[in-house]
Amino acid sequence: MAQVPQTFFDALAVRTWCGLALAALGRAREEIDAINVYPVADGDTGTNLYLTVESAATAVEAVFAGYEAGSTPLSESVGESVSGSVGEHLGDTGPTLADAAHAMAHGALIGARGNSGTILAQLLRGMAQVLAAERGAPHTDGDGLRLALRHAADSARQAVAHPVEGTVLSVASAAADAAGEAEGDCGTVSRAAYQGACAALAATPGQLAVLEHAGVVDAGGRGLVAVLAALVETFTGETPGYSGAASGIHPAHPVHARVESAPPDACADGPGDGGGPAFEVIYLLEAEDAAVARLRQRLDALGDSLVVVGGDGLWNIHVHVDDAGAAVEAGVEAGRPYRIRITHFGVDDAHARGGERPPRERAQRAVVAVVPGEGLAGLYTEAGATTVLARPGEPPASGELVEAVRRAHAREVVLLPNDADLRHTAAAAAEQARTEGIRVALIPTRSAVQGIAALAVHEPDRRFDEDVVSMTSAAGATRYAEVAVAERQSWTMAGICQAGDVLGLVDGDVAVIGTDVTVTAEAVLDRMLAAGGELVTLVLGDDAPEGVAERLEARVREAYLAVDTVVYRGGRQGALLLIGVE
Repeated sequence: MAQVPQTFFDALAVRTWCGLALAALGRAREEIDAINVYPVADGDTGTNLYLTVESAATAVEAVFAGYEAGSTPLSESVGESVSGSVGEHLGDTGPTLADAAHAMAHGALIGARGNSGTILAQLLRGMAQVLAAERGAPHTDGDGLRLALRHAADSARQAVAHPVEGTVLSVASAAADAAGEAEGDCGTVSRAAYQGACAALAATPGQLAVLEHAGVVDAGGRGLVAVLAALVETFTGETPGYSGAASGIHPAHPVHARVESAPPDACADGPGDGGGPAFEVIYLLEAEDAAVARLRQRLDALGDSLVVVGGDGLWNIHVHVDDAGAAVEAGVEAGRPYRIRITHFGVDDAHARGGERPPRERAQRAVVAVVPGEGLAGLYTEAGATTVLARPGEPPASGELVEAVRRAHAREVVLLPNDADLRHTAAAAAEQARTEGIRVALIPTRSAVQGIAALAVHEPDRRFDEDVVSMTSAAGATRYAEVAVAERQSWTMAGICQAGDVLGLVDGDVAVIGTDVTVTAEAVLDRMLAAGGELVTLVLGDDAPEGVAERLEARVREAYLAVDTVVYRGGRQGALLLIGVE
């Protein structure tokens, strides 16, 4: 079906653009991965850009869903949602341009992957800062789009410690330059930006020797061209076709050339050669501006490919280093790092060092689990699972789950979403992984405590079907509950709660409303154990009051004979307390 063009750049245009950009990157992902040789030939730029835009699109959809629902969901009364963190000025008629733009930028920031994905997040953030400058404005026009593209290119360049020409930065600057010379509506400006980007992309092999040697254009720049093509389609309804020839790329630079065609020393002028940093380190960071400025200097001395994006207290840090621990420690000194990802270029990427290392053998079976806090992530990892960390209000996208399944590197995978709201996301990820030849079983765990029960009976040496049945039975036999604080007034199954009330949710429904965390937790535990049980699992969040675990353990010992209790520290998991009864 043909796309209906948008006349102005409004909230609906942001939504449309994100959806079209995601589809475009989905189609071009493998091509972009194949030409990824700079700054490191790790063959994942297309995938990283796709995951970054998927996160942005998911955040925008959450804002629109908040309006379309017409009311505040019960789940949002006890925790921060994506839309709640970026759409604070929602009205009765739909999200404003500022709401949608902020959602896009925030989603890209928290979901940014890799060097190019992090830069793209800053490009989107730069655009959002201009689009949202006048919060009451319902839309902007061609003039506003020109300013947004200019600010995006400039802010992305400032985010990179040592900008290099012949990369996505050059393509973004050329797009902004071309847009600045165009006069007309958003369609005219976006088309000029796209054409400028195509011309700049064609020139990248002449600016970077590594691209010239490999016979490819810059992968990050190619991804940005796809995103700008989606912008053109948003405003004109037409899909501008991209090809090397159409953009002036010389036949000596085939777009589909594989990175293995580069000679062993093709990256001698930059990171990714045999003497380059061994690790990519990425993390989100809560920190003040002054601390981030000091962090930039420290990380710049530790490695290269440093990109720091974000602001307003939340940042995304990307750097290539030899000492991954030092890069993380620097983040700890600056603020609170989380969603920490460390990738060894020589282990997971078959062609990261000119194809010297053979691919490692796949494991027979693995478990992939979504976990709500760092403490549980450590517990699951110790048990052998590959984890995906879900921060409060930041649910993982399906692409993140697919990536985790790939990272597990197994022929058979058991997927534990550990959240009822992730059911469809996990199902989509499982289906995608199956198309890649991986046998995936999705166990519909609704809480991390059900996942713990399933993982406890996991036996990789057992037949796959038998293992899945055993894990599913263990999860299903575990009742789950959580204790949290209401953020706003809401109707519940137990009556009306006010902001600040302590809520006890059993199997997803509010069962107890109280004023004291420990007393409410005891009431919840009594309700659960009234139906019997042999083992109580308590997972404490960082904000749980001192002594609550001891009180609950004492309660179990005194009132329920032959029931054991285990306690774990969950970290910043959203809920004050998770409870499981088996």
